[in-house]
Formats: sequence, C-alpha cells, structure tokens
Amino acid sequence: MAGKLQWGIIGTGGIAHAFAEGLARSKTGTLVAVGSRRQESADKFGDEFQLPKRYGSYEALLADSEVEAVYISTPHPMHAEWAIKSAEAGKHILCEKPLALNHAEAMVVVEAARENDVFLMEAFMYRCHPQTARLVELVRSGVIGKVGVIQATFSFRAHFDPEGRLFKHALGGGGILDVGCYCTSMARLIAGAATGRDFAEPLEVKGVGHIGESRVDDYAIASLRFPGNILAQLATGVHLSQENGARIFGAEGSIFVPSPWIPGREPQPTTIIVHRSGKAPEEVVVESDRPLYTIEADTVAEHINQRQASPPAMTWDDTLGNMRALDAWRAAIGLVYDMEKPEAGSLTTAGRPLAVRRENKMGYGKIAGLDKPVARLAMGTMAGRGFPHVAAMLDGYFEQGGNAFDTAYIYGNSDEILGQWVKSRGVREKVVIIAKGAHSPDNRPECIAPQLRASLERMQTDYADIHLAHRDNPEIPVSEWADAWNELLRAGLIRAYGGSNWTLKRVEELNTYARSKGLVGMACVSNNFSLARMVAPVWAGCIASSDAESRAWLERTQMPMLAWSSQARGFFTERARPDDRSDEGLVGSWYAEDNFRRQARAKELAAKRGIAPITIALAYVLCQPFPTFALIGPATLAEMGQSLAALEVELTPDELRWLNGEG
Repeated sequence: MAGKLQWGIIGTGGIAHAFAEGLARSKTGTLVAVGSRRQESADKFGDEFQLPKRYGSYEALLADSEVEAVYISTPHPMHAEWAIKSAEAGKHILCEKPLALNHAEAMVVVEAARENDVFLMEAFMYRCHPQTARLVELVRSGVIGKVGVIQATFSFRAHFDPEGRLFKHALGGGGILDVGCYCTSMARLIAGAATGRDFAEPLEVKGVGHIGESRVDDYAIASLRFPGNILAQLATGVHLSQENGARIFGAEGSIFVPSPWIPGREPQPTTIIVHRSGKAPEEVVVESDRPLYTIEADTVAEHINQRQASPPAMTWDDTLGNMRALDAWRAAIGLVYDMEKPEAGSLTTAGRPLAVRRENKMGYGKIAGLDKPVARLAMGTMAGRGFPHVAAMLDGYFEQGGNAFDTAYIYGNSDEILGQWVKSRGVREKVVIIAKGAHSPDNRPECIAPQLRASLERMQTDYADIHLAHRDNPEIPVSEWADAWNELLRAGLIRAYGGSNWTLKRVEELNTYARSKGLVGMACVSNNFSLARMVAPVWAGCIASSDAESRAWLERTQMPMLAWSSQARGFFTERARPDDRSDEGLVGSWYAEDNFRRQARAKELAAKRGIAPITIALAYVLCQPFPTFALIGPATLAEMGQSLAALEVELTPDELRWLNGEG
C-alpha cells in the first residue's frame, strides 16, 4: 500500500469501540468512517473518535469510495450478509467472530471474497498476538513431548437480558458462538501444531449443554478427538463463570496459558508457564510492542496483497474448519437457530431474493416434453449437512444459472430438503426437478407411481419434470415400463421420463414399442458417462455408456445423456495415484492402466489450458457430438466453481479422441 489503509466500521457496539481505540494507535491504518442503522448512533460514535464521515446506514458506508477496508461488528446473524455486501463493494474485510452463523454461511462469505478479490479475515484477535505464535513454537519444539490432551475454557456470567445479544435467540446468542469459538479454534490450532500442520480438524465432536429459558446455550462442554490420538476438552458459557485459560498436556510435561484470549489490550508482557517432568516451572515471557487490537489491524494491512493472513492468524480454510466444528457442537446439544430453518424466509445469505446473475457461465439444452431449458450441469441434492448447507449450495447454483436438480426416492430426505428449498425460494416453475425411483430391489413398473407420489408429497409439489427409473429389470417387458410411465404422463405427475442404468438396447426397444402404440417414449437416458472407463460398477446394477459403440448410438439417435459420475468420482484429482490405494471405491471402480493414461493426457491438456484436470474431464462430457447433461455433486461452493469452469472449455473432435486414446 502507498499510504495508510482507510478503514470504516460497520456497527457501533462495545467491540467496535475497542477496535477503534486500537486502530487509533496503528501505523498502517486510520479510521475515516462509521456506519450504523441509526444516524444518532453514528454521530455519537463519530464524535467520540473525531471521524469525518458518519453514515446512518451500512449501505452508505459501503458506497464511500474512500473506505478501503471495513471492520464488521454487528450481531452474529448479520455478519455474513454484510461481509458479502462488503466484498461486492470491493472492500477488504475484517469480520468479528464468528464469521457467520454456521459453516454454510461462512462458505458463501469466503466465495464472495474470492470472487471479488478482497482480503478477508475472521477477527480472532488472540490469533494475531505474539503470545499465540510463541505458544505454537513451544508445542512444535516438543518441549512437553507428544501432545495428548488440550483443555480450553472461555466462560463468564453475564446479567440475564433476554433482549441482549448474548441471550437472544434471534441474535445467535449463547456461549458456543460467542466465546466457545475461541476454545474450538485454540484446540484446532494446537492439535495442528502438534501434528505438523497449521491446524487440525476433529475426527469426532461430542457435546452437552444447558439450554436456558431464552433457548440458547447458557453453558456447554465439548469433547473433541483429533488425529494423532489427541483429545480436547472445551468449556464455554455466557451465564456461568469458570476458570478461563488453556492447558496442553504432553508425554513429558504441560503448558499453561493463564490469559489466552485477551493477552492485554495494552502492550505488556504476557506469560506462558511450561511444566516439564522433574523440573521447576518455567515462565516464558512474551513481549508485545503494540495493543492487541492494533496488532489485529496491522495484520490485515500487512497481508492485504495476499488476501489472507498467515497462520496462526485465521486463514479461510481455518475459519471454515472452525465453523464446521461449532456446527457439530451445536448439533450435539440440539441448538438450531430459527433463522437456520427452512421456514425462516426466502432470502439468501446475502439478505436478498434469489435471482440468476446477469453474468453467468451456464449453458442449456432441450429435453423433449419440457417447456423449460435444462441446465447442462444438473445439481445433485443429497441431504448432506442439513438445510443451511443445502440452501447455500442450491442458492449458489441457481445464481449461476443452474435450474436442474437431481433427487431420488431413496436419497434419504434429500427430496424433502429440496422441496423445502424450492418452496422457501418460490422458484418451482423456474426449476427442473429430476426424480428417480424403482431402485433395486423395487425395480418394477408398479413401484414407480407410489414412490413418485411419496416423493412429490415430500417435495410439496404436484409434479416432477423428469422421472427416471433408477434401475432396469430386464425380466419385465419394456411394454409394461412404457405403459406405467405413460399413465403418469396422462395424470400430469411427470412431463418426461427416462431410464437410469438401462442398456441402450433396452432403451431402443422401449421407444420402438412406444412409437408402435402411439405412446410417449423415453426422452433421455442417465448412465455413467465419463472420460475414465468404469472398470467395475460403483454400485450393483450400474451401467456405463462411455464406450465407442455407445457413443456412436447416442450420436446417431441424439438421445440426451444425463451423465452421472461424469468426473469419475474424483479420479482426475490428486486423490487418484497408482501408489495410493487408500480409497477402496476409487481403486475398485476406476484404477486401470488405460484410465491412468487418460488421466495423464487430461493433466497435459489442463496444463496447456491453465485449468484443472478435473475441469478437462468434465469438458470431455459436455463437448460430445450429442446432447449431454452432467450430474454433479459438489460438497462446497469452491468445488462447484471447478465444475462451472468446464462450461467455458471447448474441446475439438480431435482433442476428444486424443483424450480417450483413440487418436
């Protein structure tokens, strides 16, 4: 930066005052503006800190071109919305912890920062202090031997005020999100340091807690298990005083941090106490030349160009991992906020109605029987981590122009969650729902109707746009299948149908029969289709149509292919290497010499194009000389971005043949 970073503060509460006081002593930044929901509050804050600009709305502050970075100090449920809007306004972001209400919202915030190329850091100020860096050094040095147990407590007794942010359900109150997040972040940091990483993710999270009269956790305890046989005990609360601190127990001693969370707002020495077997306790004194919040502000300025801070300050992946652990802790005690439920409303994480972005990458195709275009990438809707995560993923997909959603009668409650999302967003007539049924052992025509009706009831809709039989049953004549589907068409329960894991020969037989009887035939087929050859079925009864003969049939008939496992379940990522056989499913279905040759060619072409090999693999599916639609199942928005990138890749017929080893 040429000069000092120009800061604005969103929110005027107590923590905003603390940060403003620290920023006043910074050599890297200066506070120039404050935004509040009330002009009176902005003016009062502005008078206290002699600010030239006081805005009566957050929007007005973000519209100020002189403000380069914002500190967000609103209540928890507002963090994600204003972090996203700050990123969209091109502002660098320091957001109070927790970054969002849950992992799903945090994921959306991170992607907004990535997409808009701005700095983002979650404001765990203790992570920026030299005491924390020294603690990490001590653990990594092995001074107490192999770490076995981590204890972290941050708890206090506040006066009960049901309308105050600490206790109000609608403000995301309770101990876990307010200060339990510190304990969780410390445990993950130390477990990482003990195992040679910047942080570690828990393998298991168990918890208990007391839910008070305002429906938030007054106090709670968690037990975490990390790689390396490391265990953690966490305690938190906003209505119970406990002995705050952090302790680390190793095979050869222990470390005690008396003041881990607020080492001192003023520049003062802090102490870490090391106990080693058979030796007197050693006091490790850590000096600091700046106040705590000054260090935090300077950390932002010093890392602006990298867009993330360096560990032990919070990186994006660190924040996302911490939010996942907090979600698990809350789930263990049954704490779900009303704003996380499907009935909470129709707005996205950014606080606005769902809409397709004007600029998006999505391409579309046509399937007979539908009056809607169908997105070339169809989104899988496995239930996953619950409604907040599903909503974040489906919102993000829809905003990118996606409108096709793949679900099934047997996918847990995925059809129910999809229906909740469709209803909450009010988009039923804008989307294409692909419903599946008749899975083994119920792959019989008479199973289609009752299963479909059950799915439609769970999805709260009158019809499915496309219905697919999950499996064929060759013992049943194709006429019986066609007759059953045409009954559903006449009843208005579906608009089109097709077969998943049907041989192309049986598809052709069914359509020949349908034509002879004046019936509607299959409009599409959904088999495995990918650059990699499916060596063995992923599941029993699976059928692939990636071979040359099948491709020739598809090109001749122009039958649309809804390709599942279109990216060979991760075979074109670093997860698949000849020497790594840890993933039994990947090994069993995709490991073969010809596939590794395809992988090598995909890597070669990807390097020339400056994209990921998995993007090349998906582009192979999308660039076929017949209609293709790829069913994708990304777990995160970042993974979705890799899939969307394939829509911009054009492969020539020669490149398609070369990738497959045919040219």
